[in-house]
Amino acid sequence: MESLQTGWLEIRSHKMRSFLSFFAISIGVASILYTLAQIKGVNQRVAENFKLMGPGRLEIEKKRDYVSRGLSAGLNSDDADAIRQSMPELYMVYPLARAWGMHFRFREFYKEDFVVTGVTEEWSKRDWVYQLRGRFLNSEDVRRGNRVCLLIQPGGWIEKPWWAKFFREMPIEGLLKRRDLLGQTVMIGDHLFAVIGILSEPPRDKDPRWGHNSYGGSGTVLVPVTTYQRLLARRGDGSPRSVSEIQVDTGEEATVPLYKRRIEGLLKARHREEDYEVKDNRDEIQGILNSVRQYVIAILAVGIVAILAGGIGIMNVTLATIYSRIKEIGVRRAVGATRGDILRQFVVEAMILGFLGGVAGLGLGTAGVLYLSRNADRDFSSLTPFHFLLTLAIAVGTGFLFSLYPASKAAQLDPIEALHYE
Repeated sequence: MESLQTGWLEIRSHKMRSFLSFFAISIGVASILYTLAQIKGVNQRVAENFKLMGPGRLEIEKKRDYVSRGLSAGLNSDDADAIRQSMPELYMVYPLARAWGMHFRFREFYKEDFVVTGVTEEWSKRDWVYQLRGRFLNSEDVRRGNRVCLLIQPGGWIEKPWWAKFFREMPIEGLLKRRDLLGQTVMIGDHLFAVIGILSEPPRDKDPRWGHNSYGGSGTVLVPVTTYQRLLARRGDGSPRSVSEIQVDTGEEATVPLYKRRIEGLLKARHREEDYEVKDNRDEIQGILNSVRQYVIAILAVGIVAILAGGIGIMNVTLATIYSRIKEIGVRRAVGATRGDILRQFVVEAMILGFLGGVAGLGLGTAGVLYLSRNADRDFSSLTPFHFLLTLAIAVGTGFLFSLYPASKAAQLDPIEALHYE
Protein backbone atom coordinates (compact mmCIF):
# COMPACT_ATOMS: atom_id res chain seq x y z
CA MET A 1 0.00 0.00 0.00
CA GLU A 2 2.86 2.36 0.77
CA SER A 3 4.33 1.72 -2.68
CA LEU A 4 0.96 2.40 -4.29
CA GLN A 5 0.52 5.66 -2.38
CA THR A 6 4.06 6.83 -3.15
CA GLY A 7 3.67 5.95 -6.84
CA TRP A 8 0.35 7.76 -7.13
CA LEU A 9 1.74 10.90 -5.46
CA GLU A 10 4.71 10.90 -7.84
CA ILE A 11 2.44 10.55 -10.90
CA ARG A 12 0.26 13.44 -9.70
CA SER A 13 3.26 15.66 -9.03
CA HIS A 14 4.56 15.22 -12.62
CA LYS A 15 1.31 15.35 -14.56
CA MET A 16 2.57 16.24 -18.05
CA ARG A 17 5.45 13.80 -17.99
CA SER A 18 3.14 11.04 -16.81
CA PHE A 19 0.42 11.97 -19.31
CA LEU A 20 2.69 11.48 -22.32
CA SER A 21 3.47 7.89 -21.34
CA PHE A 22 -0.15 7.34 -20.30
CA PHE A 23 -1.38 8.58 -23.70
CA ALA A 24 0.97 6.38 -25.73
CA ILE A 25 -0.03 3.32 -23.72
CA SER A 26 -3.73 4.08 -24.20
CA ILE A 27 -3.33 4.36 -28.01
CA GLY A 28 -1.48 1.05 -28.12
CA VAL A 29 -4.06 -0.70 -25.94
CA ALA A 30 -6.91 0.66 -28.09
CA SER A 31 -5.23 -0.64 -31.27
CA ILE A 32 -4.58 -4.06 -29.78
CA LEU A 33 -8.13 -4.29 -28.43
CA TYR A 34 -9.51 -3.48 -31.89
CA THR A 35 -7.19 -6.07 -33.46
CA LEU A 36 -8.34 -8.79 -31.06
CA ALA A 37 -11.98 -7.89 -31.72
CA GLN A 38 -11.39 -8.15 -35.47
CA ILE A 39 -9.66 -11.54 -35.20
CA LYS A 40 -12.48 -12.93 -33.05
CA GLY A 41 -15.13 -11.49 -35.35
CA VAL A 42 -13.48 -12.86 -38.49
CA ASN A 43 -13.34 -16.35 -37.00
CA GLN A 44 -17.04 -16.17 -36.12
CA ARG A 45 -18.01 -14.90 -39.56
CA VAL A 46 -15.97 -17.62 -41.27
CA ALA A 47 -17.79 -20.27 -39.25
CA GLU A 48 -21.19 -18.70 -40.06
CA ASN A 49 -20.37 -18.50 -43.76
CA PHE A 50 -19.18 -22.08 -44.02
CA LYS A 51 -22.38 -23.17 -42.32
CA LEU A 52 -24.48 -21.15 -44.77
CA MET A 53 -22.62 -21.95 -47.97
CA GLY A 54 -22.00 -25.58 -47.09
CA PRO A 55 -18.74 -27.38 -46.33
CA GLY A 56 -18.15 -28.63 -49.88
CA ARG A 57 -19.26 -25.79 -52.13
CA LEU A 58 -18.11 -25.68 -55.75
CA GLU A 59 -19.09 -23.18 -58.43
CA ILE A 60 -18.90 -23.91 -62.15
CA GLU A 61 -18.85 -20.79 -64.34
CA LYS A 62 -18.29 -19.84 -67.95
CA LYS A 63 -14.64 -18.96 -68.47
CA ARG A 64 -14.28 -15.22 -68.90
CA ASP A 65 -12.95 -13.84 -72.19
CA TYR A 66 -12.77 -17.34 -73.65
CA VAL A 67 -13.05 -17.59 -77.43
CA SER A 68 -14.88 -20.80 -78.30
CA ARG A 69 -13.54 -23.12 -81.01
CA GLY A 70 -17.08 -24.29 -81.76
CA LEU A 71 -16.63 -27.69 -80.12
CA SER A 72 -18.87 -26.97 -77.10
CA ALA A 73 -22.49 -25.88 -76.67
CA GLY A 74 -21.39 -23.89 -73.61
CA LEU A 75 -22.40 -24.36 -70.01
CA ASN A 76 -26.01 -25.57 -69.85
CA SER A 77 -28.60 -27.42 -67.79
CA ASP A 78 -27.61 -30.72 -69.41
CA ASP A 79 -24.24 -30.41 -67.67
CA ALA A 80 -25.99 -30.10 -64.30
CA ASP A 81 -28.16 -33.13 -65.13
CA ALA A 82 -25.07 -35.12 -66.13
CA ILE A 83 -23.32 -34.25 -62.86
CA ARG A 84 -26.39 -35.27 -60.86
CA GLN A 85 -26.78 -38.57 -62.74
CA SER A 86 -23.07 -39.40 -62.56
CA MET A 87 -22.74 -38.42 -58.88
CA PRO A 88 -26.17 -38.86 -57.26
CA GLU A 89 -24.61 -38.76 -53.78
CA LEU A 90 -23.88 -35.03 -54.04
CA TYR A 91 -25.87 -32.97 -51.56
CA MET A 92 -26.75 -30.21 -54.02
CA VAL A 93 -26.53 -29.63 -57.77
CA TYR A 94 -28.48 -26.93 -59.56
CA PRO A 95 -28.07 -24.73 -62.65
CA LEU A 96 -28.52 -20.99 -62.39
CA ALA A 97 -29.29 -18.53 -65.19
CA ARG A 98 -29.32 -14.79 -64.58
CA ALA A 99 -30.14 -11.68 -66.59
CA TRP A 100 -29.90 -8.00 -65.67
CA GLY A 101 -31.99 -5.22 -67.13
CA MET A 102 -35.30 -7.11 -67.36
CA HIS A 103 -38.62 -5.27 -67.56
CA PHE A 104 -40.90 -5.64 -64.52
CA ARG A 105 -44.44 -4.30 -64.22
CA PHE A 106 -47.14 -4.43 -61.58
CA ARG A 107 -50.04 -2.15 -62.39
CA GLU A 108 -48.63 1.40 -62.31
CA PHE A 109 -45.20 0.25 -61.07
CA TYR A 110 -42.72 -0.23 -63.93
CA LYS A 111 -38.93 -0.65 -63.98
CA GLU A 112 -36.53 -1.75 -66.70
CA ASP A 113 -33.55 -2.89 -64.64
CA PHE A 114 -34.68 -5.90 -62.60
CA VAL A 115 -32.41 -8.90 -62.01
CA VAL A 116 -34.14 -12.17 -62.94
CA THR A 117 -32.57 -15.43 -61.77
CA GLY A 118 -33.61 -18.87 -62.96
CA VAL A 119 -33.03 -21.62 -60.39
CA THR A 120 -34.38 -25.00 -59.25
CA GLU A 121 -35.84 -26.12 -55.95
CA GLU A 122 -32.32 -27.01 -54.72
CA TRP A 123 -31.44 -23.28 -54.55
CA SER A 124 -32.94 -23.23 -51.04
CA LYS A 125 -30.53 -25.83 -49.67
CA ARG A 126 -27.69 -23.36 -49.10
CA ASP A 127 -27.24 -19.63 -48.34
CA TRP A 128 -30.69 -19.54 -46.77
CA VAL A 129 -31.03 -16.39 -44.68
CA TYR A 130 -34.58 -15.51 -45.66
CA GLN A 131 -38.01 -15.41 -44.11
CA LEU A 132 -40.45 -16.96 -46.58
CA ARG A 133 -44.08 -15.96 -47.06
CA GLY A 134 -45.98 -18.21 -49.41
CA ARG A 135 -44.08 -21.14 -50.87
CA PHE A 136 -40.81 -21.81 -52.68
CA LEU A 137 -40.31 -23.40 -56.08
CA ASN A 138 -40.83 -27.16 -56.29
CA SER A 139 -39.76 -29.84 -58.75
CA GLU A 140 -43.09 -29.65 -60.56
CA ASP A 141 -42.60 -25.93 -61.24
CA VAL A 142 -39.19 -26.69 -62.75
CA ARG A 143 -40.30 -29.76 -64.70
CA ARG A 144 -43.31 -28.04 -66.28
CA GLY A 145 -41.73 -24.60 -66.62
CA ASN A 146 -44.53 -22.90 -64.69
CA ARG A 147 -44.91 -19.14 -64.89
CA VAL A 148 -44.38 -18.56 -61.18
CA CYS A 149 -41.90 -16.32 -59.38
CA LEU A 150 -40.65 -15.22 -55.96
CA LEU A 151 -39.73 -11.63 -55.10
CA ILE A 152 -36.76 -10.86 -52.86
CA GLN A 153 -37.50 -8.10 -50.37
CA PRO A 154 -34.34 -6.22 -49.26
CA GLY A 155 -33.84 -6.09 -45.50
CA GLY A 156 -32.78 -2.44 -45.29
CA TRP A 157 -30.63 -1.42 -42.32
CA ILE A 158 -30.88 -1.50 -38.54
CA GLU A 159 -28.33 1.30 -38.18
CA LYS A 160 -27.65 2.87 -41.56
CA PRO A 161 -23.99 3.94 -42.03
CA TRP A 162 -23.38 7.53 -43.03
CA TRP A 163 -22.48 6.71 -46.62
CA ALA A 164 -25.70 4.72 -47.17
CA LYS A 165 -27.78 7.84 -46.47
CA PHE A 166 -26.81 9.14 -49.90
CA PHE A 167 -28.48 6.17 -51.61
CA ARG A 168 -32.20 5.70 -52.02
CA GLU A 169 -33.93 2.43 -51.16
CA MET A 170 -34.44 -0.09 -53.94
CA PRO A 171 -37.75 0.40 -55.81
CA ILE A 172 -38.88 -3.16 -55.04
CA GLU A 173 -38.39 -2.40 -51.34
CA GLY A 174 -40.75 0.56 -51.49
CA LEU A 175 -43.29 -1.39 -53.55
CA LEU A 176 -43.40 -4.33 -51.13
CA LYS A 177 -43.81 -1.96 -48.19
CA ARG A 178 -46.92 -0.45 -49.79
CA ARG A 179 -48.45 -3.49 -51.48
CA ASP A 180 -48.70 -7.19 -50.70
CA LEU A 181 -47.82 -8.88 -54.00
CA LEU A 182 -48.20 -12.44 -52.70
CA GLY A 183 -50.73 -14.16 -54.97
CA GLN A 184 -50.71 -11.24 -57.43
CA THR A 185 -49.82 -11.36 -61.12
CA VAL A 186 -46.82 -9.41 -62.41
CA MET A 187 -45.28 -8.99 -65.84
CA ILE A 188 -41.64 -9.93 -66.39
CA GLY A 189 -40.45 -9.10 -69.87
CA ASP A 190 -43.51 -9.77 -72.02
CA HIS A 191 -44.93 -12.59 -69.88
CA LEU A 192 -47.28 -12.83 -66.92
CA PHE A 193 -46.10 -14.57 -63.75
CA ALA A 194 -47.90 -15.49 -60.53
CA VAL A 195 -46.10 -14.40 -57.34
CA ILE A 196 -46.03 -17.53 -55.15
CA GLY A 197 -43.65 -16.28 -52.46
CA ILE A 198 -41.86 -13.31 -50.89
CA LEU A 199 -38.32 -13.86 -49.58
CA SER A 200 -37.37 -11.26 -46.94
CA GLU A 201 -33.64 -10.71 -46.46
CA PRO A 202 -32.07 -9.85 -43.10
CA PRO A 203 -30.87 -6.24 -42.57
CA ARG A 204 -27.69 -5.55 -44.51
CA ASP A 205 -25.68 -4.79 -41.36
CA LYS A 206 -26.72 -8.19 -39.93
CA ASP A 207 -26.53 -10.24 -43.12
CA PRO A 208 -24.06 -13.09 -42.46
CA ARG A 209 -23.31 -13.66 -46.16
CA TRP A 210 -20.09 -12.30 -47.60
CA GLY A 211 -20.85 -12.62 -51.28
CA HIS A 212 -24.25 -12.52 -52.93
CA ASN A 213 -25.91 -10.90 -55.92
CA SER A 214 -29.23 -9.65 -54.59
CA TYR A 215 -28.18 -5.99 -54.32
CA GLY A 216 -28.50 -4.97 -57.94
CA GLY A 217 -30.89 -3.07 -60.16
CA SER A 218 -34.35 -2.15 -58.95
CA GLY A 219 -35.12 -5.59 -57.55
CA THR A 220 -34.52 -9.34 -57.80
CA VAL A 221 -36.93 -12.05 -58.97
CA LEU A 222 -36.55 -15.85 -58.85
CA VAL A 223 -38.20 -18.04 -61.49
CA PRO A 224 -37.84 -21.72 -62.46
CA VAL A 225 -34.74 -22.10 -64.61
CA THR A 226 -36.75 -23.92 -67.30
CA THR A 227 -39.21 -21.03 -67.46
CA TYR A 228 -36.35 -18.58 -67.74
CA GLN A 229 -34.79 -20.56 -70.59
CA ARG A 230 -38.09 -20.89 -72.46
CA LEU A 231 -39.45 -17.36 -72.04
CA LEU A 232 -36.83 -14.90 -70.77
CA ALA A 233 -33.45 -15.97 -72.16
CA ARG A 234 -32.09 -13.48 -74.64
CA ARG A 235 -30.69 -14.21 -78.04
CA GLY A 236 -26.95 -14.66 -78.01
CA ASP A 237 -26.96 -16.48 -74.66
CA GLY A 238 -25.90 -19.71 -76.40
CA SER A 239 -27.97 -22.90 -76.51
CA PRO A 240 -31.66 -22.82 -75.41
CA ARG A 241 -30.61 -24.56 -72.17
CA SER A 242 -27.66 -22.25 -71.50
CA VAL A 243 -27.00 -21.22 -67.87
CA SER A 244 -24.72 -18.72 -66.15
CA GLU A 245 -23.33 -21.15 -63.58
CA ILE A 246 -23.85 -24.46 -61.82
CA GLN A 247 -23.75 -24.66 -58.03
CA VAL A 248 -22.57 -27.86 -56.34
CA ASP A 249 -22.15 -28.92 -52.73
CA THR A 250 -20.41 -32.23 -52.09
CA GLY A 251 -21.67 -32.32 -48.49
CA GLU A 252 -18.22 -32.66 -46.89
CA GLU A 253 -15.17 -30.44 -47.00
CA ALA A 254 -12.80 -33.39 -47.27
CA THR A 255 -14.41 -34.55 -50.52
CA VAL A 256 -14.06 -31.24 -52.39
CA PRO A 257 -10.73 -31.99 -54.17
CA LEU A 258 -11.97 -35.44 -55.28
CA TYR A 259 -15.28 -34.22 -56.69
CA LYS A 260 -13.66 -31.19 -58.27
CA ARG A 261 -11.41 -33.50 -60.30
CA ARG A 262 -14.34 -35.77 -61.19
CA ILE A 263 -16.51 -32.85 -62.32
CA GLU A 264 -13.67 -31.36 -64.35
CA GLY A 265 -13.16 -34.72 -66.05
CA LEU A 266 -16.86 -35.08 -66.81
CA LEU A 267 -17.15 -31.56 -68.24
CA LYS A 268 -13.97 -31.98 -70.29
CA ALA A 269 -15.46 -35.05 -71.96
CA ARG A 270 -18.78 -33.26 -72.60
CA HIS A 271 -17.43 -29.91 -73.81
CA ARG A 272 -14.24 -31.00 -75.62
CA GLU A 273 -12.81 -27.57 -74.81
CA GLU A 274 -12.25 -25.85 -71.50
CA ASP A 275 -14.78 -23.03 -71.82
CA TYR A 276 -15.65 -23.36 -68.12
CA GLU A 277 -13.89 -23.16 -64.76
CA VAL A 278 -14.62 -24.99 -61.52
CA LYS A 279 -14.06 -22.79 -58.47
CA ASP A 280 -13.75 -23.73 -54.84
CA ASN A 281 -15.76 -21.12 -52.91
CA ARG A 282 -13.34 -21.42 -50.02
CA ASP A 283 -10.81 -19.61 -52.22
CA GLU A 284 -13.15 -16.59 -52.37
CA ILE A 285 -13.47 -16.53 -48.59
CA GLN A 286 -9.71 -16.91 -48.31
CA GLY A 287 -9.29 -13.82 -50.50
CA ILE A 288 -11.55 -11.81 -48.21
CA LEU A 289 -9.69 -13.14 -45.18
CA ASN A 290 -6.35 -12.08 -46.67
CA SER A 291 -7.55 -8.51 -47.17
CA VAL A 292 -8.97 -8.43 -43.62
CA ARG A 293 -5.71 -9.84 -42.24
CA GLN A 294 -3.67 -7.14 -43.98
CA TYR A 295 -5.92 -4.50 -42.45
CA VAL A 296 -5.70 -6.12 -39.01
CA ILE A 297 -1.90 -6.44 -39.24
CA ALA A 298 -1.64 -2.72 -40.06
CA ILE A 299 -3.74 -1.83 -37.00
CA LEU A 300 -1.72 -4.26 -34.86
CA ALA A 301 1.54 -2.67 -36.04
CA VAL A 302 0.25 0.75 -34.93
CA GLY A 303 -0.67 -0.74 -31.56
CA ILE A 304 2.73 -2.38 -31.07
CA VAL A 305 4.57 0.82 -31.99
CA ALA A 306 2.36 2.81 -29.60
CA ILE A 307 2.89 0.28 -26.79
CA LEU A 308 6.66 0.42 -27.35
CA ALA A 309 6.55 4.20 -27.37
CA GLY A 310 4.59 4.13 -24.13
CA GLY A 311 7.03 1.66 -22.63
CA ILE A 312 10.01 3.82 -23.59
CA GLY A 313 8.17 6.81 -22.14
CA ILE A 314 7.67 4.92 -18.87
CA MET A 315 11.38 4.03 -18.83
CA ASN A 316 12.33 7.67 -19.34
CA VAL A 317 9.85 8.83 -16.69
CA THR A 318 11.22 6.26 -14.24
CA LEU A 319 14.84 7.23 -14.94
CA ALA A 320 14.01 10.93 -14.52
CA THR A 321 12.18 10.14 -11.31
CA ILE A 322 15.16 8.22 -9.95
CA TYR A 323 17.63 11.03 -10.71
CA SER A 324 15.34 13.54 -9.00
CA ARG A 325 14.92 11.32 -5.94
CA ILE A 326 18.43 9.96 -5.34
CA LYS A 327 18.67 11.59 -1.89
CA GLU A 328 15.24 10.21 -0.96
CA ILE A 329 16.45 6.74 -1.97
CA GLY A 330 19.49 7.20 0.25
CA VAL A 331 17.29 8.19 3.23
CA ARG A 332 15.00 5.18 2.70
CA ARG A 333 18.00 2.84 2.54
CA ALA A 334 19.49 4.48 5.66
CA VAL A 335 16.37 3.82 7.73
CA GLY A 336 16.18 0.15 6.71
CA ALA A 337 14.68 -0.13 3.24
CA THR A 338 16.10 -3.07 1.29
CA ARG A 339 17.06 -3.15 -2.38
CA GLY A 340 13.81 -5.05 -2.99
CA ASP A 341 11.82 -2.25 -1.37
CA ILE A 342 13.40 0.34 -3.67
CA LEU A 343 12.89 -1.88 -6.73
CA ARG A 344 9.25 -2.48 -5.84
CA GLN A 345 8.60 1.23 -5.27
CA PHE A 346 9.53 2.23 -8.84
CA VAL A 347 8.08 -0.87 -10.52
CA VAL A 348 4.72 -0.33 -8.81
CA GLU A 349 4.72 3.32 -9.88
CA ALA A 350 5.30 2.31 -13.52
CA MET A 351 2.61 -0.39 -13.31
CA ILE A 352 0.10 2.17 -12.02
CA LEU A 353 0.91 4.30 -15.05
CA GLY A 354 0.45 1.28 -17.33
CA PHE A 355 -2.83 0.38 -15.63
CA LEU A 356 -4.25 3.88 -16.04
CA GLY A 357 -3.20 3.96 -19.69
CA GLY A 358 -4.76 0.52 -20.17
CA VAL A 359 -8.09 1.60 -18.70
CA ALA A 360 -8.16 4.67 -20.95
CA GLY A 361 -7.17 2.50 -23.92
CA LEU A 362 -10.02 0.08 -23.22
CA GLY A 363 -12.50 2.94 -23.29
CA LEU A 364 -10.94 4.37 -26.46
CA GLY A 365 -10.80 0.98 -28.19
CA THR A 366 -14.39 0.08 -27.28
CA ALA A 367 -15.62 3.43 -28.57
CA GLY A 368 -13.69 2.90 -31.79
CA VAL A 369 -15.12 -0.58 -32.32
CA LEU A 370 -18.68 0.63 -31.72
CA TYR A 371 -18.24 3.66 -33.98
CA LEU A 372 -16.70 1.70 -36.85
CA SER A 373 -19.31 -1.07 -36.59
CA ARG A 374 -22.08 1.53 -37.01
CA ASN A 375 -20.41 3.11 -40.03
CA ALA A 376 -19.32 0.04 -41.95
CA ASP A 377 -21.09 -2.12 -44.52
CA ARG A 378 -19.59 -5.25 -43.03
CA ASP A 379 -18.24 -5.33 -39.49
CA PHE A 380 -16.21 -8.24 -38.14
CA SER A 381 -15.63 -6.97 -34.61
CA SER A 382 -16.53 -9.12 -31.62
CA LEU A 383 -15.47 -8.10 -28.10
CA THR A 384 -15.32 -10.50 -25.16
CA PRO A 385 -14.30 -10.04 -21.48
CA PHE A 386 -11.10 -11.96 -22.27
CA HIS A 387 -10.06 -9.20 -24.69
CA PHE A 388 -10.39 -6.54 -21.98
CA LEU A 389 -8.41 -8.57 -19.45
CA LEU A 390 -5.69 -9.42 -21.96
CA THR A 391 -5.16 -5.85 -23.18
CA LEU A 392 -5.16 -4.53 -19.63
CA ALA A 393 -2.56 -7.16 -18.71
CA ILE A 394 -0.45 -6.05 -21.71
CA ALA A 395 -0.58 -2.44 -20.50
CA VAL A 396 0.39 -3.32 -16.94
CA GLY A 397 3.03 -5.76 -18.20
CA THR A 398 4.52 -3.02 -20.39
CA GLY A 399 4.88 -0.77 -17.35
CA PHE A 400 6.47 -3.63 -15.42
CA LEU A 401 8.99 -4.67 -18.09
CA PHE A 402 10.12 -1.18 -19.08
CA SER A 403 10.61 -0.10 -15.46
CA LEU A 404 12.78 -3.06 -14.44
CA TYR A 405 16.04 -1.57 -15.74
CA PRO A 406 15.72 1.90 -14.15
CA ALA A 407 14.28 0.39 -10.95
CA SER A 408 17.21 -2.01 -10.66
CA LYS A 409 19.62 0.92 -11.16
CA ALA A 410 17.89 2.72 -8.29
CA ALA A 411 18.09 -0.37 -6.07
CA GLN A 412 21.84 -0.66 -6.71
CA LEU A 413 22.62 2.91 -5.55
CA ASP A 414 25.06 3.13 -2.67
CA PRO A 415 23.17 4.56 0.36
CA ILE A 416 26.11 6.73 1.53
CA GLU A 417 26.68 8.28 -1.93
CA ALA A 418 22.95 8.79 -2.32
CA LEU A 419 22.71 10.71 0.97
CA HIS A 420 25.48 13.07 -0.19
CA TYR A 421 23.90 13.58 -3.67
CA GLU A 422 22.76 17.12 -4.45
